[in-house]
Parts: sequence; C-alpha cells; structure tokens
Amino acid sequence: MNKRKWGLAIGIFIVAMTLSACGSTQENNDGPTENADPETESGLSDHDQMEHSSSEYVPKGLQTAKNPTYEVGSKAIIETDHMEGMKGAEATISGAYDTTVYTITYTPTNGGKKVENHKWVIHEELMNPGAKRLESGSEVKVEASHMKGMDGATATIDSAKDTTVYMVDYISNTSGEEVKNHKWVTEDELSPAN
Repeated sequence: MNKRKWGLAIGIFIVAMTLSACGSTQENNDGPTENADPETESGLSDHDQMEHSSSEYVPKGLQTAKNPTYEVGSKAIIETDHMEGMKGAEATISGAYDTTVYTITYTPTNGGKKVENHKWVIHEELMNPGAKRLESGSEVKVEASHMKGMDGATATIDSAKDTTVYMVDYISNTSGEEVKNHKWVTEDELSPAN
C-alpha cells in the first residue's frame, strides 16, 4: 500500500513539473515589428529578425558602382543600427552598387505583424518593377529574403532614393558574431574608418 501511494505521489510530481515547464517556455510568435517612426532605430525592430549573413549573390541587373566612395575591400564604420551590434562596427566593403533603395511596409507571408518602414530593399529585389524609380505609395511584390516572410510579400513603397548601396562584412560589437555579405547599407550610413 505504501509503495502504491509513493508511486502515485512521484507520478503526480512528474506531471506537475512537466506542465509547469511547458507553461514557462512559451515563445512570442507575434513576428517582426518595427517602430512606426523610421528615424527611431532603437528597441525591438523588424531588423531584429533579419538574416545577419547572406550569400554573395546579388540580383540580376544590379550595376556595380563605377566610382563608389567606399571601394570593395576598403574599411568603413557603420553608423546605423539596422541590427543589434551593428552601429559603430568596422565593416569591410564586399560589394558596391548603384541603384534605387526603398523603405517598404509589408505584411510577412508567414503571418507575422505588419512591418513598417523596413530599410532597405533595392529596385532589383522587386518583381517586375520596370526601369523607372517607383513612387511612394506604389504597391509591389518583394523578391528578397532579408527576413523570414519577406520573399513574395506584397509591399507599399514608403520612400525611394537613388544612391550607392553596399554589401558589408563586419563583426557584431555585441555578440562577436562574424556577419558576411550583409545587404544593404547606404552610403550615408557609413563613415570613413580611421
């Protein structure tokens, strides 16, 4: 009789511990979010969900910059915080291209929350954008996979500008992680390395 009670007590304890463990490991599946103010780049943003490293692949038709301020192989300081650990890091330029860059608002295809003012998607990462720069308010399909749920999403153009964009390699100044071929950083988001 004592053995039966003891076994029952152990069984109840194990079930209780299992249920409490399940309750404490819930994940937030709300998906990526970003501050509504595009100038505010602190706190949780959609860029926290970005793929840090990517391949060397660049979209078809993207033109290599003829006279970039930062040449391939040169060093620059990153002055933006698209992702944690990026601002202030020394970057090595791995690609420089002349194109139109856009900030976009879209709802991820994986069901996450709407992402507002995402920086950056380039002209060549849009489906059939035509030759001319798109205006604010234009609706487009995205063919970039910088973040989960981005590829194939329908987006609205928030802003557009013609500039040189850079693909960069750097070491995160918070995690120490090496980031390779990060896309994209604009020319005004870099400063000369000392």
